[in-house]
Amino acid sequence: AGRDPRGRAVNAAAVRKVAVAVFRESVRDRVPYSLVIFAVILMAASFLMSRLTAGQDLKVIKDLGLATMNAIGLLIAIFIGTGLVAKEVERRSIYAVLSKPLSRSSFLVGKYVGLVVTLAVNLAMMTVAFYLMLQFMHLTTDDWIKQGWRAPALDPRLLVAVGLIGVQLMLTTAVALFFSTFSTPMLSMLLTLAVWVAGQFSGDLRNFQAAVDSPVAAAMARGLYYVLPNLDALDVKNEVVHGLAIPWSAVGLGLASIAAYVGVLISGAALIFNRR
Repeated sequence: AGRDPRGRAVNAAAVRKVAVAVFRESVRDRVPYSLVIFAVILMAASFLMSRLTAGQDLKVIKDLGLATMNAIGLLIAIFIGTGLVAKEVERRSIYAVLSKPLSRSSFLVGKYVGLVVTLAVNLAMMTVAFYLMLQFMHLTTDDWIKQGWRAPALDPRLLVAVGLIGVQLMLTTAVALFFSTFSTPMLSMLLTLAVWVAGQFSGDLRNFQAAVDSPVAAAMARGLYYVLPNLDALDVKNEVVHGLAIPWSAVGLGLASIAAYVGVLISGAALIFNRR
């Protein structure tokens, strides 16, 4: 266990209790599961849309399925993550919680872990529905069509793409939690979304000097590239869908940087929250 700025230990048992409470509250909340149902409907719609694209059925289903899981997970992370602390403050229930032998750091870490578990469960549900749809396509497609597929319908590498989507959502949750400790829910949503969008296009920031003639703008873009998280390195949907090789070295560096970002964001959130 670590120790927060006020000297109260970050207790693992306390973190677990807060995480379980967050997960149970999210289970009672209809928003995550309504979004999951919406995701399943979108993936089913992608199956129908694929029938309109000759020879590209499997690619369309895989591409839209992974993109839908990413989008729905992002919505859950932003809408719930930005309200983790603000909701407690607004309802004034945080005073009763913090009056117990519970450090503020344990409270924040528990909130984060609880939402990450909620996202993992929702992502798992969508993954099961995704694979069921792919299994149906595998069973109903002629063998001569399957020979033209670059990757099998039930390609296990899809789980790599789903897992990396989960890692991106872990970072998004940490960003949302960080902003929620000192900002309003609406502003926290906008800031979290801005960080996510910038992280998705971090590769463009690195090569921005090739598109502009201004050294100042190029230097600013380069600075943002080193400051913002590189989510683009964890996006392997294109490689998995088209049967290409996954750049494992870039993925490894991306995972290391995301782990560092999450640690810094949670520590920063705890520091800010302890000073409020």
